[in-house]
Amino acid sequence: MSEAHDDDTEQALTERGSNRSQRPTSQAFRAFIADGWGPRPDGLPERSPAADHAAERRAAIGARFPTDRLVIPAGQLVTRNNDNDYRFRPHSAFAHLTGLGTDQEPDAVLVLHPLDTQAGGPDVPTHEAVLYFRPRAGRDTEEFYADSRYGELWVGVRPSLAETAAQTGLRTEHIDSLTDALSKDAGQIRLRVVPAADAAVEAQVAAVREQSGLAADATEADAALAEALSELRLIKDPYEIEQMREAVAATARGFEDIVRSLPRAVEHPRGERVIEGVFGARAREEGNGVGYDTIAAAGNHANTLHWIVNDGPVRPGQLVLVDAGVEVDSLYTADVTRTLPVDGVFTAAQRKVYEAVLEAADASFARAGRPGAIFRDLHTAAMEVLAARLAEWGMLPGTAAESLDPEGQYHRRWMVHGTSHHLGLDVHDCAQARREMYLDGTLTPGMIFTIEPGLYFREDDLKVPEELRGMAVRIEDDILVRADGSVENLSAALPRRPDEIEAWMAGLRA
Repeated sequence: MSEAHDDDTEQALTERGSNRSQRPTSQAFRAFIADGWGPRPDGLPERSPAADHAAERRAAIGARFPTDRLVIPAGQLVTRNNDNDYRFRPHSAFAHLTGLGTDQEPDAVLVLHPLDTQAGGPDVPTHEAVLYFRPRAGRDTEEFYADSRYGELWVGVRPSLAETAAQTGLRTEHIDSLTDALSKDAGQIRLRVVPAADAAVEAQVAAVREQSGLAADATEADAALAEALSELRLIKDPYEIEQMREAVAATARGFEDIVRSLPRAVEHPRGERVIEGVFGARAREEGNGVGYDTIAAAGNHANTLHWIVNDGPVRPGQLVLVDAGVEVDSLYTADVTRTLPVDGVFTAAQRKVYEAVLEAADASFARAGRPGAIFRDLHTAAMEVLAARLAEWGMLPGTAAESLDPEGQYHRRWMVHGTSHHLGLDVHDCAQARREMYLDGTLTPGMIFTIEPGLYFREDDLKVPEELRGMAVRIEDDILVRADGSVENLSAALPRRPDEIEAWMAGLRA
């Protein structure tokens, strides 16, 4: 016998999503489902290897804003369609300052509460860090069985306050206490919140600011926090460097999988999807997933810089450009590009273009290893090579020197992107850093960045020699500045030179 319903009562639109589950509401059911569960496992998780490093990062950002309350949200779950959410990934600033990765922890907010340090010395902490989040609900609650977004029977066991405290070394509080925590001493303490991380938290902060009369410079205050958090990530600590090594190593294995899959890709009408899927499987098996949407671009598709549709065929005789990176569970991602001959052997025209791009990459590497090198120097070095080669091929309206002049730049028709970007928790890391810290910054031990020159010759570009049209080459590696100022190619395990690539591909497909 089904439960009775009042058909005369109009059901609210927001309540209709639960219709499909036909959820029982009787008190007898509620009592029955709450009863008869075994005890939860004893003990607490081990402290995360990232915890001490995260504490140092919090201390560094706290020192920048010693008297302000700093609010760093993880972000909210995002609806994919109807009541299905995208897989959660926390905001990178939150991950950096807590050490949490994977899908930890939707709706959480890290708050650095300023301490009274007037009587202390330089080593006295400036802030107390508190992590506010939604812990798992008890088995006697409706959330346990009925909440498809947070309930244990729907999405698994969420951590308790004590478990997360043990893992992170942070004091933890229920998210319901956040509003009161933000309002404490609101008239005397400036609030700063990471912008565009969580609209609901921003609204809470805005309300507190309005009530306390401290809303006048809110936009500038929040921008300054975002800038400082971004610049804090310019130099990676030993834990971060190790995570990047793991991400690059997993990515290299993904590229090996791609080479093995090329015969199947050739046979499939959407061979680019075969390549994308093979790499994605590796990324999920060994990490959190891909660090960004994989570019698997065969033939002329590679001339679309961010080609992620990946619905085209992969044909014999073509080049396939694959730009992909594994994001490990800590959320650090690699970013590697290799341009591979589908048949395993470069044609003469393909090799000509490839070797020009390789020469540009090598020039950028050499410039990076010079004492006092500036980040923008890496791009300059690559452009000098590409302009020279394009001039030799008769593709420029004048000399290479004329093209390199700021009033020329004709060579940029065939490479409109930059040569390098910082890399870490974000594939384009540190994006809110100031120009003087990023483009004009001196290469410093602990920095990790890409070197990725390319040449892109669209099939309808009449300024390109006919035998080169429809071809694109990019070579991208991940670079670490070592403690002694030298640079290391973290992705060197993947061959870069044409002969080495051909031998590598032959060995994998043997």
